[in-house]
Amino acid sequence: MKIPPPIKSMVAMFALLWVYLQTSVLKAQAVIAIETQNNALVLEVEKDKDLGIIYFGKKLARVDEYQLVPKVFKQPEDYTGLLNSAYTPSGSRNLMEPALSVTHADGNNSLDLRYVDHKQSNVADGVSLLSITLKDPVYDFEVMLFYKSYFKQDVVEQWSVIKHREKGEVILQKYASANLHLKAGSYWLNQYHGDWAKEMQPEEAKLTHGIKTLDSKLGTRANLFQPSVFMISLDKPATEDEGSVLYGALQYSGNFKIDLEVDLQDNLRIIGGINNYASSYSLKPGEEFITPAFLYTFSDKGKGDASRKLQSWARNYKLLDGNGNRLTLLNNWEATYFDFNENKLAELLKDTKKLGVDMFLLDDGWFANKYPRNDDRAGLGDWQENKQKLPNGIASLVKEAEANGVKFGIWIEPEMVNPKSELYEKHPDWVVKQAKRDEYYFRNQLVLDLANPKVQNFVYGVVDDLFTKNPDLAYIKWDCNAVIYNAHSAYLKNQSHFYIEYMRGLNNVLKKIRAKYPKVPMMLCSGGGGRVDYGALQYFTEYWPSDNTDPLERIFIQWEYSYFYPAIASSNHVTDWGKQPIKFRTDVAMMGKLGFDIVVSKLPENDLKFCQEAIKTYNDFKDVIWHGDQYRLSNPRENSVASILYVDEEKTSGVMFNYLVNNRYGESTKNPIKLKGLDPARKYKLREVNLYPGTSSWIDSNRVYSGEFLMKVGFNPEVTSGRTSVVVHIEEVK
Repeated sequence: MKIPPPIKSMVAMFALLWVYLQTSVLKAQAVIAIETQNNALVLEVEKDKDLGIIYFGKKLARVDEYQLVPKVFKQPEDYTGLLNSAYTPSGSRNLMEPALSVTHADGNNSLDLRYVDHKQSNVADGVSLLSITLKDPVYDFEVMLFYKSYFKQDVVEQWSVIKHREKGEVILQKYASANLHLKAGSYWLNQYHGDWAKEMQPEEAKLTHGIKTLDSKLGTRANLFQPSVFMISLDKPATEDEGSVLYGALQYSGNFKIDLEVDLQDNLRIIGGINNYASSYSLKPGEEFITPAFLYTFSDKGKGDASRKLQSWARNYKLLDGNGNRLTLLNNWEATYFDFNENKLAELLKDTKKLGVDMFLLDDGWFANKYPRNDDRAGLGDWQENKQKLPNGIASLVKEAEANGVKFGIWIEPEMVNPKSELYEKHPDWVVKQAKRDEYYFRNQLVLDLANPKVQNFVYGVVDDLFTKNPDLAYIKWDCNAVIYNAHSAYLKNQSHFYIEYMRGLNNVLKKIRAKYPKVPMMLCSGGGGRVDYGALQYFTEYWPSDNTDPLERIFIQWEYSYFYPAIASSNHVTDWGKQPIKFRTDVAMMGKLGFDIVVSKLPENDLKFCQEAIKTYNDFKDVIWHGDQYRLSNPRENSVASILYVDEEKTSGVMFNYLVNNRYGESTKNPIKLKGLDPARKYKLREVNLYPGTSSWIDSNRVYSGEFLMKVGFNPEVTSGRTSVVVHIEEVK
C-alpha cells in the first residue's frame, strides 16, 4: 500500500518521538527536566537513588548541560547529601527543615525517600504532568510528587500524594506540597501583611541564614494578616522590568506555612504547604493524603513579566470562567445597610436600570424571623426571608428586577452563625467551639463545623434552596467574616484533624455547588481580601479585595493584588468612601470588574450623567482590561502619579489609567510616562475618555504617535491637582 506524503511525515514524526522517548527512558535514571517555554526545573537521580534539584532558572538549549551545573559551584560540603532534596524527609540524614516528617506505625520517627520511577504525559495542549514515585527502603511508605507544567505561561503547579501500607496508622507531622532549591548570590523576599481595610501591604528584605516563615493559623480567612503569596528576587531586588524573580503561592484557603531557609551552602530552600500547626494527621493503611497545589513562575525580565504570565495562566486554567464575561452591578449595602424593605428595594431596582449596570445585588439583612437580621448580632444561620422586610420573598424581587431589565443577585454567609439564632439553638453541636471555654466571637459570630457532613449538606442547601426557588437568580456574593477561635469539632474524634477536615468540607461543598451550578457568577468575599487564593478562585468568578473602598487606598491595594491575580477577578466598587470626586472613584473601580455601592437617587445631576456615560465607555473597552496584558507604568509608592496600562493581545487597543496620589503643592506628571506592550512599528492615537460633564480634554486626540515613540519617549497625560484622574484610550491607526 502506498502511504500518502502527509501520512508519511506523521509516521516519521511519531518514529522520532518514539526514539526520543526511549532515549529519555535510558536517561531517566540521571536527569528529569521539567521545561516550559523559558524556564527549567531539573531533577537528578543520584547513585543511591536520592532525588535532588540540580537546576532552577532559565532553560538551557542543551539538555545534557544541566548535569554540569553542580560541578561549577564550589560550595561548602553537604554532610547530609540532602540539602538539594526534591522532597526532604526528616529524621534520617537530614539536618535542615523537612518537607515531610512522620511517625511510623512502630513509633520510629525516621524517614528516607528514594527514587523508584517517573511518568510524564500531556494532559492538554501545552500542559504536561510529571509524576515521580519515591519510597522508603525500609518501611512500606510512598510519596508521589506531581509537577503540572504550563508551557506558554511558565507556570508549574506542584503537589504530593502520601500513602503507606504499614501495620497501623502513620502520623504525618508535616506534609508540604513542594520543596524548591535555588542558587544565587543573595535572596530578597517581597512579602505582604495587613488587616481589615489594610490588605496587601508589601515589605521587602534580604533573607539571611536560618528560616523565615510565612504562615497563618486563622482556620478561615487565612489571608487576613498574611497572604500565602510572595516573591523571591535573586541577587538583587527585581524591578518592574528587570531582574530575576520567582512568584510563589499556595492554592489553599486554610492554614498555610511557607518556610524560606538559607542553608549552610548559601542556597535557598523553599518549602510550602498546609500549616502543620495543631494538625498532626493519622494516616490509615491504604489511605491517600493529597496536599494542595503550590504554584510558582519565574522570570528574568522583572516583576511585570512574571505577573503577566501568572495572570494569563489564571484566566486560561484556574479562575472560573477566566476568559468569559462579568456583570456590572449596583449593591444596596451602603445605601441601606440593614434598614430596607420591599419598597426601598423596588426603588433601588429602578435606580439600577437608570444607572445602566447589569444587575442589582441585595446584601446582608434579608433573612431570619425569630431573631431578625437587623444588625450583625443576630439571625446569621437562619436563611428564611424576613417576612417583615420581604413579605413576598426573594422571588418577587427577582421578578421585579426582570421587569426593570436587570438581573438579581444576593449575599450569603453560609459558613457562619450568630449565637442569637435558631440554628444555634437547634444545633449547638454544629458550631466550632470548645465546651470548657468561654465562647469568643469575631464580629459577633462563630464558625460552623464543616468537618461534619450534616453541616456540609446544610451549607450546600442554603445555596441550592435559593436557586431551586429562584431559578433566575444571577449572582451570589459569598461572605466569610469570622476566624476560628477555640478550635474544636463535636463531630471529629481526632481533633488534630480539624483544620484539615474543615477545609476538605468547604471544598466538598463548593465542588457540589459547581457540579449543579457550573456557570453562576459568585464573588469570593471575606470582610475584604481575607480569603483570596487559587484554591478558592477555581470555584469563584471574582473576589473582593478589601472593604476599604477609598479610591486612593484602593489604587495601592489593587496594585499589589495585580501581581498575582488578573483584573477580571477583582471586584471594584464605587462608594462614598474617601473625599475624591465621583470621576476619580469611578476611574479607579474600572481597573477590574466595575460595581457601584452608592445612593443613585442622591447623586447630583452631573454626577449621575457622568456615571451613566462612564458605564457605556467601560462596556466599550472592558474586554481589554479583563483579558489584555497589564503593564504597571508608574508606581504610586515611588511617584506622585500612579499609572497602569492594559493592552489587548493584538496590540491594537489599550486603556491607560493615571491618578494623582500626592496632593502636595505643584505635584503633576512633569515628565512623560513611557508606555509598554505596544508594537513599535505601528501608529496610535490617544483619546481621553471618562470626561466629567462640562469639561474638555487637554489631550490632542488627532495627533498620531508611533509605538516606538510612546515606549521610548512616552506620553504625558497631564495629571494635575485639577485633573487628578485621567483615563486614556489608545487605538491603532490603520
